[in-house]
Amino acid sequence: MEHEPAPAIFLALQESALGHLMRSSPMLYPAAEILHILGFVVLMGSIVALDLRLLGLGRTIAIQPMAQLLLPLSRVGFLLAISMGFLLFSADAAHVVRNPAFQAKLLLIAAALINIAIAHLGPWRRVLLWHGNASGGAKLTGLASLLLWVGAICAGRLIAYF
Repeated sequence: MEHEPAPAIFLALQESALGHLMRSSPMLYPAAEILHILGFVVLMGSIVALDLRLLGLGRTIAIQPMAQLLLPLSRVGFLLAISMGFLLFSADAAHVVRNPAFQAKLLLIAAALINIAIAHLGPWRRVLLWHGNASGGAKLTGLASLLLWVGAICAGRLIAYF
């Protein structure tokens, strides 16, 4: 099956000094890959714990202090995963950008980020009124969060097979 050529910006990124460095360094690509994995482990660990709490597990743990602990960790994990993912992408951008699994991964991440915005603009504004149990809206965004982030991880893993 013939693929259309990638837009010039992706070829330029791939052929940039960064792209060449990522391909030619025997340690840089593996190091970026390891840090990318660590980033999404921190991201997923904190998100899964908080989302499961929103869905009713661990009711003896107060939601608000848990969120205050875990949300900064999820941000750090996200920033690490995204920055290292960009480095990995730069090595073969013209090819990867056309990969359906990569495209699905980006769509799932975008949807997960929109879900976060919806959660923080909606249900989380009334967290003090929950009295130990998340609202229906918070549970819905928690479930969506779990599904979207797990989907993004799975899509990311499938990139190698397309």
